[in-house]
Amino acid sequence: MNLDDFEAFRQIDSQNMLWHIEHLPDQLEKAWDLGMQFDLPKFPPLSKIIIAGVGGSAIGADLVSYYVTHFCKIPVTVFRDYDLPAWAYGTDTLVIASSHSGNTEEVLYSLEAAQNNRCSILAITTGGQVERIALEKGLPLWKYDYQGQPRAAVGYSFNLLLAIFVRLSILPDPTADLFGAIQAMRQFQVELQTQTPTVQNPAKRIAGQLVGRWVSVYGAGFLAPVARRWKGQINEFAKAWAQYEFLPEADHNTLAGTEHPENLLTQIAALFLHSSFNNPRHQIRIDMTKQAFMLQGISTDVVEARGDTSLAHLWTTLQFGDYVAYYLAMAYQVDPTPVMALDHFKQELAATQIPTF
Repeated sequence: MNLDDFEAFRQIDSQNMLWHIEHLPDQLEKAWDLGMQFDLPKFPPLSKIIIAGVGGSAIGADLVSYYVTHFCKIPVTVFRDYDLPAWAYGTDTLVIASSHSGNTEEVLYSLEAAQNNRCSILAITTGGQVERIALEKGLPLWKYDYQGQPRAAVGYSFNLLLAIFVRLSILPDPTADLFGAIQAMRQFQVELQTQTPTVQNPAKRIAGQLVGRWVSVYGAGFLAPVARRWKGQINEFAKAWAQYEFLPEADHNTLAGTEHPENLLTQIAALFLHSSFNNPRHQIRIDMTKQAFMLQGISTDVVEARGDTSLAHLWTTLQFGDYVAYYLAMAYQVDPTPVMALDHFKQELAATQIPTF
């Protein structure tokens, strides 16, 4: 497909996913304002924080947990499973139950476990069973309104959490950096938008290179969860296979797997996300890993983050990935919004016997 034929996108993109991508900077602003306005109870002194969520509701938690690593003095864990870890008990453990729909099965289990373990609790949702339980049990509830897929609400899942950390006084006020990141996104968007031709549009160019390839995205430091976001967006937008890896971990195992099967190596596209705010050793590893891959016939490319701060680098790189995944969907001529494979799986799973919350 011609990626400069943006008028044809409307026929493929039946639910206008492009609108959500284009308005992500606006969403970040709205989410930050909400997070600073919601009622926040006075919790007992906290020694640990668990954010329970999966899928689109968890990616914001990943981004936050990596971003605050060098600022936050207490451990933050993103929990993508049923129940809770054995060490999650008592009021000094804050469990944040994050579910966009409010009906995420795994989060409901974690929410029940948090109540049984007498943890401090805060629920974040647009409604569903999470809202019902919070209201029935008198649990703190942050309810926001956003009509769209959970993956499209990443601005809410990130900034509501960031606001909690700031208001709990465990994170310095990031307001200036946040709005600088939003401005950097809007500036970068001029290059990425559909009207910008492929020769001047880096997202279209990379999307074109990914067609027919097995995609692997590599991130280091605070860009590691962004690599995960790229992977998920390619899966759900383009209905295409993708994986993500973290550096330096990948240099301790993945490099050994670049010999077989030989006939598939040339079909792999490896993308490396780079930020100058990461440890300088990460850049050395990216350069060396990229070189090793190229010698094995693997196609490689480096995505450079934009902006003046680490927060700007995080969000411009994520934004770039959303556009790449969108253009890849257009290239494959698949609607980026519906995820029938996931919907069908959830329907079958719901038919199995599970507790009533």
